[in-house]
Amino acid sequence: MNKTSSETKDRLIDDFNSVVNEAEQVLKSATREGSEKTNALLNKVSQNLKVARERLGDLQDNAVQKTKAAAKATDHYVHEHPWQSIGAAVALGVVIGLLLNRR
Repeated sequence: MNKTSSETKDRLIDDFNSVVNEAEQVLKSATREGSEKTNALLNKVSQNLKVARERLGDLQDNAVQKTKAAAKATDHYVHEHPWQSIGAAVALGVVIGLLLNRR
């Protein structure tokens, strides 16, 4: 995983942890304090959840784009080098077969 993907993942995890912590505060405050503070915390939780969802959507879009690019590159290579691709598939099948046979 490259550095930006790792940083994005870490930010997303931090955002979700923040949402969970604030949700816990809301629950505690709902039982102890008045509704004004509870509403403020609910708004804050809602905003953080929205940001986290947006980042998760961006992360998903990025993953889809990278997967499509890899699939196109693989398709292009297979069309340009069919015999090498067949040889690689056979070799991979033999290795997997050997590994499964050991069990």
